[in-house]
Amino acid sequence: MALDDLYKEVILDHYKNPRNKREVPDAPLSCSRNNPLCGDEITVTAAIGDDGVLSDVAFTGQGCSISQASASMMTEATIGKSVEGARAMAAEFRSMMAGETDPSEDEFGELVALKGVVKYPIRVKCAVLAWDVLQEALGADGEAAGSAPHSL
Repeated sequence: MALDDLYKEVILDHYKNPRNKREVPDAPLSCSRNNPLCGDEITVTAAIGDDGVLSDVAFTGQGCSISQASASMMTEATIGKSVEGARAMAAEFRSMMAGETDPSEDEFGELVALKGVVKYPIRVKCAVLAWDVLQEALGADGEAAGSAPHSL
């Protein structure tokens, strides 16, 4: 199987069987955004433990396969990370989607399946939506920065 085909399989698996597609009960952090260009809507809810580590991250919403798969992968990649670690991962993901970095699967896991989206600039916004929502939910000081829908 070609690498591109494998990456498509990973994306379709996360789209058809999303991980953590639910709300975090009594989530102290919550933020919603939408992409008015294509109709993607994502709400991210998260909880941070006393140790400053994301103890739970989940998403709800609807949209294309890229936005939903990216949100699913984002939750898996950030649960167990510190707030700073999650912010750094979001920045690195955005850098990958801008074509500025090319992380390996060893360092970025399943998220590398989304790097092919760079070939389709209109779809990049779909892939980064959940990551932008997470960053906004975490805010500059770890507090929720908003819970109302926002346009990209």
